[in-house]
Amino acid sequence: MKKNVFTLLAGTALLCACQPAQKETTISGTLTGIESDTLLVINAPMPTASNENNQSKTDTVAMQDGKFTLTLACDSLPVQAVIFAKPSGNKALNMAQNIRIVAFPGDALTVNGSVDDYVVEGSDFYATLNEAQKTWQPAQDSLMAIFEKYKGIDPEDLPEGTNPTEEIQEAGKRLTALYVDYIRQHPDEDVSVYLAAQTGTYMEEALGLLSDKAKSGILGGFYQYMDAMMQKEKALEEAEAKIKEGAEAPDFTLNDLQGKPLALSSLRGKYVVLDFWGSWCGWCIKGIPDMKKYYEKYKGKMEILGIDCRDTEEKWKAAVEKHELPWLHVRNEGNPDVSILYAIQGYPTKIVVDPEGKIAKIVVGEDPAFYEYLDELFK
Repeated sequence: MKKNVFTLLAGTALLCACQPAQKETTISGTLTGIESDTLLVINAPMPTASNENNQSKTDTVAMQDGKFTLTLACDSLPVQAVIFAKPSGNKALNMAQNIRIVAFPGDALTVNGSVDDYVVEGSDFYATLNEAQKTWQPAQDSLMAIFEKYKGIDPEDLPEGTNPTEEIQEAGKRLTALYVDYIRQHPDEDVSVYLAAQTGTYMEEALGLLSDKAKSGILGGFYQYMDAMMQKEKALEEAEAKIKEGAEAPDFTLNDLQGKPLALSSLRGKYVVLDFWGSWCGWCIKGIPDMKKYYEKYKGKMEILGIDCRDTEEKWKAAVEKHELPWLHVRNEGNPDVSILYAIQGYPTKIVVDPEGKIAKIVVGEDPAFYEYLDELFK
């Protein structure tokens, strides 16, 4: 099977880790065209709605005469393994050249070929996928040919009227249409769940075509993950239409450092800065000195409400203590997800709410414009 760009899976493969398990999955084969004698393998269970933020596991596997065997320990979750040729010396890893394999507990798979053109066999899933691949292979080849056609060419050297982006988009649409059509004709198949991850802006349609059998099959957890992501995206789009300067700031209640509920509405009557941050966010931490300075400068005229996102309770509390943050703090625990309620797409994001509860200013990133705004507001 020639290499596909499974965008959603590629993004999540580096976020999840295989857990101690009962069954072993083996992948073996012969690879050609690889100078290195060592493979780098990143493996992770395919994400589910309840398992999407673990760390990945990375191993190295030796090759002899192009042959290799690797064993993955995993539980009931299907696993995606991404295989790279480990570069020698100080050479950089070529992230574009890789082999992606989906394996289920107990599988014994073989992969043969090169990183650009390989075949995976050994399971019912791959028997179905390899046969289905014939349906869209010409369209996929056409898309890859366009990439090759323009690779390394300076845009200024292109003939007038040439639009590589448009060509790629049109070829991508044709390929996606074939994926969706396959799902429509094979709504019960696990392969159809897998293909739905590649359908981009058509994912909602693709997921809607799946039968209950596919939704509850061996990739049922992955279906739930994609469906949850779609719902989040919808909620975010709805929030974006509402979260604007001059609009009413949605009320919410979250627990503070003492575990007591704190409502935004309880702070009505003064300016409040909603500071969406996290201990993992480098720019958030970098901005702390200025935040402290301006808190002291205007603390009689405004309050800061730090809204921690994506941290565990322990990491949140430790960060507040470590950096000695004197303002109010709550943690976004996701029910409701205040980051979605306020359409947060970058960190830090600072939203100034006026005494009447209206959104006065939105600043994304650690931007001097935020502090300039405060100086102008309180001069």
